[in-house]
Amino acid sequence: MEKREELYRGKAKSVFSTDDPGLFVMHYRNDTSAFDGTKVEQLTDKGRVNNLFNAFVMEKLAAAGIKSHFVQLVNDTDSLVRKLEMIPVECVVRNLAAGSICRRYGIQEGTEINPPTFEFFLKSDALHDPLVNDSHILSFGWATAGQIAAMKDLTFRVNSVLKDLFDKAGMILVDYKLEFGMNNGELLLGDEFSPDGCRIWDKATRKKMDKDRFRQDLGNVIEAYKEVGERLGVDFSRKFN
Repeated sequence: MEKREELYRGKAKSVFSTDDPGLFVMHYRNDTSAFDGTKVEQLTDKGRVNNLFNAFVMEKLAAAGIKSHFVQLVNDTDSLVRKLEMIPVECVVRNLAAGSICRRYGIQEGTEINPPTFEFFLKSDALHDPLVNDSHILSFGWATAGQIAAMKDLTFRVNSVLKDLFDKAGMILVDYKLEFGMNNGELLLGDEFSPDGCRIWDKATRKKMDKDRFRQDLGNVIEAYKEVGERLGVDFSRKFN
C-alpha cells in the first residue's frame, strides 16, 4: 500500500491518500490541543500510543459485531482505514457527569447518570461544537432519520462493550465521543477511540487518566494514556518491520 498526498490535516491526525481510492492512511501526530485549539502542545510518543490504543479498541468492537473504518495497523503511527463520507456530528454518551454537562445543568462532577445520556454536537470549532438535537440534524440535512437512529444504536452498543471492558480493568468509562461516516451505503464508526476523546477514571481513586490531564495541567498525560492501555491489554512494545 503506497502512502501518497496529505488530504486532510486535523488537530492531531492527518489523512493521506493511497494507491487504492477506497483506502486512506490515518497518521497520528504528537500534536495535542484543547479548548478549540487555543491550547496546543507537542507530547512525545502521543501519536504512537493513540494509534496502538485505537487499533486495540477497534478490534474489540469488531469482535462484538460493530464495524468501523479501521482496517489494520501500518506502523507505529499509521493505520489503514476505509474511505468514509463523514457525518458532521459527534455522538456523546455519558455514564458519569463531567465536563460540559456539569456546567450546563449544575450537576456535580462524578454523579452517576442512569440511564446514560446521549447527546449530539455539531462538529464546528468556529461555533465551539454546539449541542444540537435530532430536529436540527434533519432540518439542516446533516443526516437522515435512519442515520440518526443507527448512530444512537451503535453508540450505545459501543457503551455496552467498552464500559464492561474498562470496568474489568479497574477503570470507569465516564464519557466518550464517536463519529460516523458512510461507506458504500453502510454506516461505519470513524475517527478514533483513544483517551483523547473520552474520559477515564481509576475506579478506586477516581484519578483522571485521559485528556483532562492536559486540559487541567495535571501532568503525566501520556504516562496515564499508557497506563490505561496496558491495563486493558494494549501491547505498546509491538514492533513493525
